[in-house]
Order: sequence, then structure tokens, then C-alpha cells
Amino acid sequence: MKNILNKYFFSFFILIFVLIPGCTSRLYIIDKPISFSEERILLTKEYIKNHYGVNEVVYITPKMIVLHWTAINDFDSCLALFNMETLGGGRPDLNKAGDLNVSIHFLVDKRGKVFQLMPDTLMARHCIGLNYSSIGVENVGGENDIYNLTDEQIEANILLARYLKEKYPSIEYLIGHYEYRKFENSPLWLERDSTYRTEKVDPGERFMQSVRNGVADLKLNDAVE
Repeated sequence: MKNILNKYFFSFFILIFVLIPGCTSRLYIIDKPISFSEERILLTKEYIKNHYGVNEVVYITPKMIVLHWTAINDFDSCLALFNMETLGGGRPDLNKAGDLNVSIHFLVDKRGKVFQLMPDTLMARHCIGLNYSSIGVENVGGENDIYNLTDEQIEANILLARYLKEKYPSIEYLIGHYEYRKFENSPLWLERDSTYRTEKVDPGERFMQSVRNGVADLKLNDAVE
């Protein structure tokens, strides 16, 4: 498994340039992989087994994009957080579910630069119940639950959603983290612990509406119809 992951990470380009068909804007994805040692792989498998009842598989078929804010306003601090492989003791709301640290596929800074932290089909721990079917995008900002995301981040999320939908036609949904509980009774929901829930407000209704307006033609849903 370790050799497979190493090969997967090294298959990235240092800088990925993407021209979105039918769009005059350009998306630049900068490769910045976080630490994913054998320990983190084993913790991921353990998390999947305990919470989803699935053995071994750590790769996903993307069905959804989940947008977040980091609740930290500094990019380097966000990157350092995601680079940690275990949670430590500072997050009792998350520690109850295991030692695996949170992770994310993409991180967008205030200027709208997009960084890819891990392969987009490797499962990240970023959204209760929906990790096994979703690609996660974090936006730097939102500290103390104060909305301070930028227009550049909105534009970057629009371009990234378009890129991911083109790459993975299986994607049908686009949601904000605060909307995740809409899917509790859907086939996409995987969480065996009925007490494991957190209250979320990120990345805010204003941000989500702006992104949705920018990808309206993709007809991505925010709930199971």
C-alpha cells in the first residue's frame, strides 16, 4: 500500500495548469502533498472499518464536492494542521471518533491559489458521514466563525468545481459543510455512530450561493431528490 501511495503522489505535476472549456478564466493547481505515512494509512483503514464497516479500501469514487472554511486565517497554520497525521488531544469533538487527523484534498488561500494536498480519490477525513464519497475543499478563513472569504476564493472554487466535475462525471452534488446532515438518510451516508455529529456553519450561505451561481449549468444538487 505504501508503495502504491508513493507512486500516486509522485504522479502529480509540481504545477497543474487547467484551462476550463468554455471559460475564459484559468485554474492553477499547485501540488503540496501532506504527510501520509504508513501510520496514517493504517489509521485511515481503522477509521473506515469502525465508522463505515468497510475493510481495507481507502480510495473513493467521488459523488460529491464539500466546501469548507478552515476556521484559521493563516495559510501556513492551516497547512501545518493538515500535515499532522494524528489529532492529539485538542479536539474532543473529533477525538471521540479516533486518532486519525482531519485532512483535505484541496486548500484555497485568500488570493485564490489552489493547493492539492492529497490525491483526489484517496479518502480524506473532512465531513462526517460523507468522507467515503466526497472530495473536500478547504478555504483559508472563517476564524471565530466570522465570514471573511474573498471573491478570489469564490472564483477559485467555481473553477475547481468545474474541473472536478469534468474529471469525475460521477459527481452529482455540491454542498457546504453546514449542509452535510441533509444526507443522513441517503445511500451516500456512512456513519455507524449515531451520536457522532458536529454543528457546522462553514463556509456560509453567502459563499455557497455565489459558487452555486457560478456553476448553475452543471446542475449539481445540494440534497438527495
